[in-house]
Order: sequence, then structure tokens, then C-alpha cells
Amino acid sequence: MSDATARDRAKEEAGRHAAGYVTDGMKVGLGTGSTVHWTIVELGERALDIICTATSVQTHELATSLGLRVISPDEIGSLDIAIDGADEVDPAFNLTKGGGAAHTREKIIASMTPRFIVVVDETKIVDALGPFGTPLEVLDFAPGVVTNAVLALGATSVTTRERRSDNGNLIMDAQFGSIADPVALATALATLPGIVEHGIFPGSMVERVVVAGLAGVHELVNDRS
Repeated sequence: MSDATARDRAKEEAGRHAAGYVTDGMKVGLGTGSTVHWTIVELGERALDIICTATSVQTHELATSLGLRVISPDEIGSLDIAIDGADEVDPAFNLTKGGGAAHTREKIIASMTPRFIVVVDETKIVDALGPFGTPLEVLDFAPGVVTNAVLALGATSVTTRERRSDNGNLIMDAQFGSIADPVALATALATLPGIVEHGIFPGSMVERVVVAGLAGVHELVNDRS
């Protein structure tokens, strides 16, 4: 078996493992990405009595195609649990998200629950956030102004993707190099007018990380006490 095939199988195993935290009667936030895809598949196969809300159009379509009941965040109100992926996870459980351009909706969903579980491939575990880049959802109104403000915070470059978010906004990627203090950078980015949301998620949000590795699935549990 090639490493690529083994990694794909590990991602499926990890995604399905994370679904084990969902039980009948729960209100569940469904994330976006190649690993949490398998969480959604597993939930569909188990046919639990749950109500879900989705972080993207893609996830909404997948979940409903599998028979899951999906409603809006406003309708569901609060969540018992949310399961999502990440592009980077550092030792303090801080995350980079937004590779799929859904980080604004993902952050809203993650904020609605006391139990936020992240599912990733082991290659997403990093010593410090930054190598992936920091995704930004930005209004169309003055992207140049926003870019200059982000550069002033220390970014070496800011690029704009062709793809927009499900909200219709621009998606930019800022390169900060290795980020020494993700929480401080997150706070600074949040103050910039024109940025709808950034892709840094603080570790305080995360309960645990389910990691898919070639040697099997393991968990990193965040002691938030």
C-alpha cells in the first residue's frame, strides 16, 4: 500500500472515529474538509436522531444527501458538539483554518458549542502556525486598504484567491512566516475594518484533536481547566 493510500485510509478512520462522540438527541455542527467528510458519512450511516447545522454549502449538500437533517444556525440555536478539520494545529491547540474558504461560518459554528472537536491528518500538526498562510475573508469595498493594513501588521505578502467564500466575499491569504503569538495576531486582525473574519482559531475553543496517522489514530486532549 502506498503512503498516499494509507494516509487516505487513516483520514477515513479518524473521521469515523470522531463521529463516535455524537449520540442520539444531539445538536451537531458539521465542518468542512476531506477528513471530516468521513465523520459526516459515518453519521449518515448510523442514522442517529440528531439535528445538524453546516459550515458550508458543500457540507450541507453532503449531509442532506446522506439523510441527515440540516437547519440554519439561527434555527438550531446552540450546539452540543461541533466537528471540523484544520489546516494547521500548534502545540497550544491554536488552529489555522480557511483552506476551504469557509472559516467565517466555521468560526460561528465553533463558537456555538462547548465541545469543539478537530479532525486532521498528522501532517497538519505543526510547531507554530504560519507556514500554511493565514486566510482572510474580506469585503469587496476596499481590498487594497485591507492589504496595506495586513502588511503593516507584519505580513510579507497578501494574495487574493479566484474563489470567493460562500458568503460572496473575497478570500485572501496573508503570509506572516512562523507566528510567535497567534492569539495576539488574531486580536490585531480582528480590529482591521474590512476583514469579515480571519482563519486563526484560539486553542481555548478546542476540546481535542483527532489525528490520522500512518501508525493509526490518536487523540490530543486539551486541558482547558
